[in-house]
This record gives sequence, C-alpha cells and structure tokens, in this order.
Amino acid sequence: MTQVNKNILSNDLSPYLKQHKDNPVYWQTWSKESLEFAKQNRKPILLSIGYASCHWCHVMAHESFEDTETAKIMNELFVNIKVDREERPDLDFIFQSAFQLFNQTGGGWPLTMFLDENGVPFMGGTYFPKVSNHGLPSFKEVLIKVSEAYKGQRENIIKQKDLIIKNLDLKKNSVLNQDLEPILEMSLINLDTSSGGYKGAPKFPTFNLYETLLYFYNKTKDKKYLVPVDLLIKQLCSRGIYDHVEGGIARYTVDENWIVPHFEKMLYDNAQFILLLSKYYKISPDNYYKDKLIQTIEFLKKNFLNNEGFLGSAYDADSDGEEGKYYVYKYDEIKELENIETYFEISPDGNWEKKIILVEKKKPPKEILEKLLEIRSKRNKPFFDDKTQLDLNCLWISALIAADEILPEKKYLKYAEEFFDLIEEKYIRNKIHHSYSKDIVFIEDYAFLINALNDLADKTMNFKYKDLAKKLSVEALKKFYLESKGIFQKNSKENNDVFFKPIDIGDNTIPNGNAIMLINLVRLGMMVEAKSLSDSLNGYLNIYKNHMMTAIRALDFYNNIKLGRNCNEQGCKIDGNDN
Repeated sequence: MTQVNKNILSNDLSPYLKQHKDNPVYWQTWSKESLEFAKQNRKPILLSIGYASCHWCHVMAHESFEDTETAKIMNELFVNIKVDREERPDLDFIFQSAFQLFNQTGGGWPLTMFLDENGVPFMGGTYFPKVSNHGLPSFKEVLIKVSEAYKGQRENIIKQKDLIIKNLDLKKNSVLNQDLEPILEMSLINLDTSSGGYKGAPKFPTFNLYETLLYFYNKTKDKKYLVPVDLLIKQLCSRGIYDHVEGGIARYTVDENWIVPHFEKMLYDNAQFILLLSKYYKISPDNYYKDKLIQTIEFLKKNFLNNEGFLGSAYDADSDGEEGKYYVYKYDEIKELENIETYFEISPDGNWEKKIILVEKKKPPKEILEKLLEIRSKRNKPFFDDKTQLDLNCLWISALIAADEILPEKKYLKYAEEFFDLIEEKYIRNKIHHSYSKDIVFIEDYAFLINALNDLADKTMNFKYKDLAKKLSVEALKKFYLESKGIFQKNSKENNDVFFKPIDIGDNTIPNGNAIMLINLVRLGMMVEAKSLSDSLNGYLNIYKNHMMTAIRALDFYNNIKLGRNCNEQGCKIDGNDN
C-alpha cells in the first residue's frame, strides 16, 4: 500500500506543482494510488487546485502551506492532493461546480475542497487566510472543524454521493429550436455602456460574448451588436489592462475602468484578444488597432515560446514577491521622458499604490516605448509557466490565420502552417493529449485542433487539412460522445478517474468545447451528427442561457446552414431572402 508520508511533487513536470515541492505538506498528485490510500485508511481528502501564475494561490501557499504548524495539521488529518487546473481542467470544472453548488456563489483559485474518502466533495472554499479576518475563519480552524465533522458524520457524508451527483447533473428540456437573438439581447442589458464589459468590477474581457456579438452583427448589420464591441476594443487597447510597452493584455482589472490589472498574462486571453481584434478590424479598420494587434502577436512569438517551440501558458503577476512590480513605474523613473504626459496619464501620486500603471491618452512614439522598455528590462521578469496545452496552441493557430487576413505582409498564415507542423509531429503522429500525460485528453483539445484544421483548410485550400479534420471528428465522437445524452463528455469516456461524468456546456476561460464541436461538424458537412448535438445544446440552452454564448453562435450557424443560407462561422451574407 502507498505510504502518503512525504511530499512527492519534486519529480512532477507541472511548474505549479513544482512550486510546492518544498512545502512541509505531504502533497500527493491526483492518482489511483492517492485515492486508494484515502479509501483504505478512511481518511478525507484535502484537494487544492490552482495554477502557476495565480496570485492568491501564492499568498495561501506562503501563509499556510509553507507553515510547519499548519502542515502538521494537514498531514495528520487529511490526504493532501495538489492539482494544476491547466493540466486537469476536468477536475477543476467538476470541483468548481461542486463549490458553486455548496456555496451558491462563483468559485475561483485557489480552490480548496474537502472530499470524502471516495473522492466525493462535501464542502469547500477558495482562499482561507492564516489568521481569521474579513469574516473568513483561519485555515487551521477550518481544517480542525472539517476533520471533526467528518469523524462525527462520516457515514452520512458518504451517503450524500447520489444527491450530489443528482444536483451536479445538468438539466435540459425537450426544446429543439428557439429564437436565439432574444437570449443574446438579454446579455446586452448587463453590459456597462460607459466603460465597457459587464457592469461593475472586476472587469473581464469575456471574449466569448463579444465573438458572438460580432457574429450577429455580421449576420444582421444591427449596430446594437457592434457598439459594445467598439467600446470593449477601445478600452482593452488604451487602458491599463493592456501592456503598452511590450504588448498583450492582463487577465482582468480589479476596477471598473480597466486601469488596475491583475497583472498575470494568460495565453488563452491573448489568443482570443488577437482573434476578436482581427475580426473587428475587418469591420472597423484603424491603424491604431492594427499596431496593437501586431504588437501582441509579436509579443507572444517572442516571449511565450517554450523549449519545444510551442507556446506556454502564462506569466505570473508577481516578480520578486511583489504584484505588478515588473510592469508599473515610479514617477521619478519616467518624469524626464520627453512629453510623456502627452501620451500617458502621468501624475506624481500615480494611479495605483503611489505607482503608475500606463494608461494611453494618444499613441506614443516608438522612442518613448523604447525608453520605457529599457527601464523595465533592468527588472526581473515574472515567472513563466512554459506548460504546453494543446487546445490553447491550436487556438493560437486560428488567431494567426485571422490576423493574416488583415496583415498578409506579415506572413502569419505561413507561420501558422509551420506551427501546425510541430503539432502534427508531436500530437497527431503520436498520441493526441492535452499537456504532460499522454493518457489525458479533453474534448477541447480535439475541438480546437479540428477548428484550426478547418481554418487552415479554408485559407490554404489544401484538402489534407479538411480530411484530417474529418478523421479527428470521427475519433472525437468515438472517444467523448455520449449517445444517451447527445453531448460530448469533457474527458475521455474510457479514462474517467472522477466520481462523476463531467459534461460542460458553458463558456469559461475559452469557448465551450461542445459549442466549438457543433461549429466544426457543420463546417465539415457532418450534419447528421450536428443535428443530434444541436438538439441537445438547445435543451441545455433553455436553462443555462447566460453561460452559453458560444453555443448561441454555434446553434445559429447550424440553423442557417441547414436552411441553405450563405453563411460561415463568422456570420452570414444578407440577401433579399434572409432579412
């Protein structure tokens, strides 16, 4: 029997897990061995999910996981399992859903879940402080109370499994078709018409919504769909969420004016930013936006490449233990730069903690950006999580192809084809997998790979891409599709190591895999398979409207192709019959 009496993360490939290799906590990975140990020893599991560039994950690690007293309690009372949510998005999806069920509020990272000895969750939270404050109990208090509750109510807790599965199981009705635009219009009500994005703070770009708005603008030419995109693009390109010195956007801002970012830079955000900006530029050409587009692409090409030639996952928000240190400026550092106040909002008091986050007033000359970069280059860069994720690298290919349509001189299509050659060599000729483990793959990996192949086929007219896309679609149907529910399971049907079959129909940090698969099937002319998936998504949509923006776009695309209209995945050409 496995003895869970030491920290085993030192040999793990995940940069996030390696960050915890020296913790006094006896961290295990999610494995058959660790789960079996918990079961054999009737010991509850503490599951901690995070990722390498997560600021609050670092805070909780420093406060609690590096603390010997806290670690001693954890080791005595629980089997402690660490998970990189980018390596196992299925686990993150399941346990975030459980958190939302238990707490009736949105989750986040770090996710701290307590599971029974069979791996079924019974309670959880996100960040817990070392010392109780702001209404949150201390982490040590939580550990002791949860352990006591489990010991005292173990049998009742274990009996809850069927009830938890029932509540996590997605509901759907028998609606097979519905008017989609009114559902989309409901989202418009929640948008901030002065600052862009959804009302309030924090501000996330939520690209899936804006992609869908652009789709419906291309289809209807109704300005109500374009105006929110106009505003979002303007804010993303000019405010503090954008890195004006090197390019790329941060994950979100903590304020409602897009000024103060949470400084981590994610591949998934920046690839979607390139996609949206490229599609928007075709509608509203502007050299200012073209420059931002080029700067961001070149930033990713230069700074996100890992040793294998793929793109890694993210840059940390922190450097030298301080959030944003690499990106912000002191007034005295930049006050002498000629006319800098003409181009950026500059004041001695700064706009964040006595420091300056650059917010553009007008496009700065190259010379000022070079001087700002020179100041920054003397600092230590944030930690780079170089993990390759197949779905995100395929999203990058699609972003390059979209950018090539408006920047043919940059030869991004050629670069996309060369990049795909790397993917073909490592994944398609060997075994398609998500990240480190060759045995773990998700529907999103197939969905975005097939989507990239469709994009390559459309732009190059090379039929090898289309043929491969069809082959992989058949493979995805076999590996993930649940005939009984008419939907793709998130992880492989034959390799599910969780208590529950995860079905994901909502957008998250990237567009939903089921929705992208519907678009893929339609583009490939696989309309029989597309109909089954469309029927199912319609049934879910009637209940989970607000979370299914990509599905709305996918369903409309399917409906229009079925009716023989002149449409593609970006919208329709309007003629006299289609108004």
